[in-house]
Parts: sequence; C-alpha cells; structure tokens
Amino acid sequence: MAMPTDDSMRTGDESERTTDVNSYQRTCMDFIEDISHDYEAWVDYYKLPEDEDKRRREGIRATITKTNTWIAKVATSIPAIDVVMNDGIQKMAESTAGKPLQIGVFVNKTASYTEAKPGIIDVNVKATARKGRKVRLGYHFKDDRFRIESTCGAYLDETNLPLDDFEFMDIHLKLHAENAKQRDVISFTVTIYEFENDVETEKRGLSTIVHIV
Repeated sequence: MAMPTDDSMRTGDESERTTDVNSYQRTCMDFIEDISHDYEAWVDYYKLPEDEDKRRREGIRATITKTNTWIAKVATSIPAIDVVMNDGIQKMAESTAGKPLQIGVFVNKTASYTEAKPGIIDVNVKATARKGRKVRLGYHFKDDRFRIESTCGAYLDETNLPLDDFEFMDIHLKLHAENAKQRDVISFTVTIYEFENDVETEKRGLSTIVHIV
C-alpha cells in the first residue's frame, strides 16, 4: 500500500479530451472527493491517537471543500482547474502526513488560499524548530527546490536564497508573476527540513495557491 503523493496528480490527459469547462469542473470535483478516500485510508493505517487522527481527517475534509469551491468559482479554464485540483491533492497529502513542524507560508498576510495582483509577489515563509533543532529551506524533489504550477508561467526566484539554519525562520521569497492576468492561478509548495546535530529529523512541505485579481 503506497501513500498517494504527487504521482496521484492529474497530468492533463483527460483535460486534453474535453473543451467543456463545466463538465471538466464536475469531473475534477468528483475526483477530489474520490481520491480523498485513499488519504483517509492511510490515516486508518497509521492508527494514530484520537486527537491526531481527528486533526488529519479534518484537514483532508476541509481541503475537499475549499478545493472544490475554488474549482467551481475561481477556475475559469481547463488549465486553471488542473492547477487547483493538483493543489488540493498536494494539500490532502500534507494533511495525511501530519504537521509536526510549525510552518507558515503567507501571501499578503494570508495562508493556504490567497490572492495577489500581477507582478513580483512577496512570499513570507516562517518556521520554528523544536527544542535543540534547527530548520532550513529544503527541496520538494531531489533537483527541484519548489513545486510550482500555474496558468501564467510563474516561478519562484532561486537566486540569493536564504539557506542558513534557523531556530526561527522568517524569510521572504520572490514569486515572479509579471505575465499573470486576472483569473490566473498559481500553486506552489515550500519544503522545510528540520535538523538535529546536522541529521535530518523531519521534512514537510506546505502548499499555497494564489488567485490573481
């Protein structure tokens, strides 16, 4: 039994077979509901204490509601629906894995589901290490520091990144969205490592979606 992660994300095959936005919205909303059961099955498998079990399930269910609202009301094109759907899948994986680290990612002082105007968008990343440990900016995949999808070619600036170790991280990243237009969407994941005596103890990602207004 393998926990569904990024491999569960839609690759666009189905979106290439339809031009009906309303139909595709419904298909993807159903898919979000269906795949949530896989994540809940993993919560069952972990046999967690009652409070942690409840916390993870609530995170999954909240993601279904919020993601499907964005698919229905924010995403106005098939590419935008894919970005929103994949963001929801990523967020469900994060809830399923649990959140032992205090991490916050903020756009315009708002977390998780956010809004911004076109241009260079400030992304504030905060993380707190547990006692005796430190945190640093990590990699989402081996060679990819960030996971990012958008309808406008957005990217996170990787020059002069703050790569120090912190007890309390409070850093700023630049999200380039100069080509964005109203109704575009951007989803990205920032990954944080926690270390103790230079040995990695935890790795967690936190996903954010931005609606360009």
